[in-house]
Amino acid sequence: MATQVKSVLKYTRMSAQKAREVTRVITGMPVSQALSVLDFTPKKAAFLCGKTLRSAIANAENNHEMDAESLVVLSAVATDGPALKRIMPRARGSAAPIKKRMCHITIIVGAKPEEPEAKGKKKNLSDKAMTAAPAKAAKKSKAVKE
Repeated sequence: MATQVKSVLKYTRMSAQKAREVTRVITGMPVSQALSVLDFTPKKAAFLCGKTLRSAIANAENNHEMDAESLVVLSAVATDGPALKRIMPRARGSAAPIKKRMCHITIIVGAKPEEPEAKGKKKNLSDKAMTAAPAKAAKKSKAVKE
């Protein structure tokens, strides 16, 4: 199995939903392309994901002697962290809850996974259905004519 290197940014003051918009974009990209995309994305999450990705690349180069040009973003996820619970004063002495959310951003880089070659060409089910459909239609039309 190829070496995978992980970098985690914890307790980021941003909701995981906002961070996931950015992490979905970079998953599967080569690291150079992912860094370019993150540098030109005007979101706070892009800046934080860029920091985490640079950390993962540095870990791969220094700790595992991997080449940065051959690395690919295998996985980039943003998971929920704890939420700070606050209140907002409302009318007539009541209060409304406010959740100040946090998330953890995890990025895994590694060598590009090799796809196994197909031994034999498998026929698609839709191809079989297409070839079988005219034969069934012909049988039905003969039965109607008789």
